[in-house]
Amino acid sequence: MSAVLYGGAAVAVLVSWRVDPERTRRALRIGGKSLQGLAPRILGMVVLVGLVLALVPPELIRKLFSYGGIAGFTLVSALGAVVTMPAPIAFALVGSLYKLGAQPASLAAFVTTLTMVGIMTAPMEVSCFGSRFTFMRQSLSFVTAIAIGLMMGVLL
Repeated sequence: MSAVLYGGAAVAVLVSWRVDPERTRRALRIGGKSLQGLAPRILGMVVLVGLVLALVPPELIRKLFSYGGIAGFTLVSALGAVVTMPAPIAFALVGSLYKLGAQPASLAAFVTTLTMVGIMTAPMEVSCFGSRFTFMRQSLSFVTAIAIGLMMGVLL
């Protein structure tokens, strides 16, 4: 699958280069600068996730993500709401937690809050959108995460 994506991207760049080399060069420069800015943050999160997985015993992870019902989903959702991270890293973390024995329904609630709710990023969101909007969006996202976990529990 990765080969198809990389191949498609390479073909798109070659076609773009053929159509307008200067514009393609500018776009590649912008993309490179963006990658330079994102790489340290993403690498830091990957290291943090690796440390957590190395230091936290699998039994504790299994126990934490095996609680059922609204109380269990609220617990893992609250944890996810505090530890906000980008989706690619969140999905990789959830895959690792699943391999360690975590329940899929709890993981669904966890990954939803991990990507949709951001207590750590709330101050920045308040400065951009206001406190009312931030509170409403994060509250609805949190409730939605618990509902998704409950639905996954029923479906799985």
